[in-house]
Amino acid sequence: MTRAFVTGITGQDGGYLAERLLADGVEVHALAQADDPSPAFPDVELHVGDVTDIDGVRRLLLDVAPDEVYNLAAVSSVAQSWDDPDLNAQVNGLAAVGLMESALRVQRRHDRPVRFVQASSAEIFGAPAVSPQDEATPVRPINPYGAAKAYAHLMVDVYRSRDLHAVGAILYNHESPRRPERFVSRKITSAVAAIAAGKSDRLTLGNLDARRDWGWAPDYVDALVRAARAADAQDYVIATGEGRSVRDFVHTAFEHVGIEDWADLVTTDPNLVRPADSSDLTGDASRARTALGWGPTVGFHELVGRMVDADLRRLSQQARG
Repeated sequence: MTRAFVTGITGQDGGYLAERLLADGVEVHALAQADDPSPAFPDVELHVGDVTDIDGVRRLLLDVAPDEVYNLAAVSSVAQSWDDPDLNAQVNGLAAVGLMESALRVQRRHDRPVRFVQASSAEIFGAPAVSPQDEATPVRPINPYGAAKAYAHLMVDVYRSRDLHAVGAILYNHESPRRPERFVSRKITSAVAAIAAGKSDRLTLGNLDARRDWGWAPDYVDALVRAARAADAQDYVIATGEGRSVRDFVHTAFEHVGIEDWADLVTTDPNLVRPADSSDLTGDASRARTALGWGPTVGFHELVGRMVDADLRRLSQQARG
């Protein structure tokens, strides 16, 4: 039986990944901090620890001896990375490299391949001169989150040169109803649902003109698994290829609940604008399509609609007590 080790199990992607691996018959081990909410997966072997405890996690990985390692642990908010760049560097950069070294040591100790997938980010490209971006786009981050992710991403190639099946999955924005409300996508859909239900009258955002490539999170998790099990280890841009502005996301969410004239319901707060914000991050996933047979299954409008509907259901359930 294949054995997998997953970090970031309590996040959006970690939950979807656990479900996917369990459905595939994989024995799943996961790392979680003591104060993390327990994931609702009784079949996952949960190990309490901190990804920044490199020595402790290394002992654990050597003991578990997985066949696949998926590193999804991250300080996942770009805005938070400005507030705590030190922690961001430790979690998103140093800890990721520690896991790669640990995976390599498992491989050498047991004399069998270990497949490692690093969840990278489009933020490693910063404010790119070209759009869409692909795997050859220069890595030029413009925020602490992107810089830490860039370090880990570049180290993936270093470990590939040491014969570790290491993959850098450059994930563009990917959303679902499981997104926390601190992310702009859920902030929009939860606020629009509240306005539609008569429980709020305002949505407050930062830069409405920032453009992102938004996809469906389970699709992106599928790409991670495909990349881990591919014959060759490569880096892959995982994206839909369609760039949309935050304004487009807002319009689509309001349109879904039948509100066409929404301008007076949205306020722009300069305090929510990032010190440096990538203007247009849109990905070219041609390599993933060709080499992995991967492609998105949920379009932008359906994605937004699913998220709004989920938030409307939450409000309805809360009202029923």
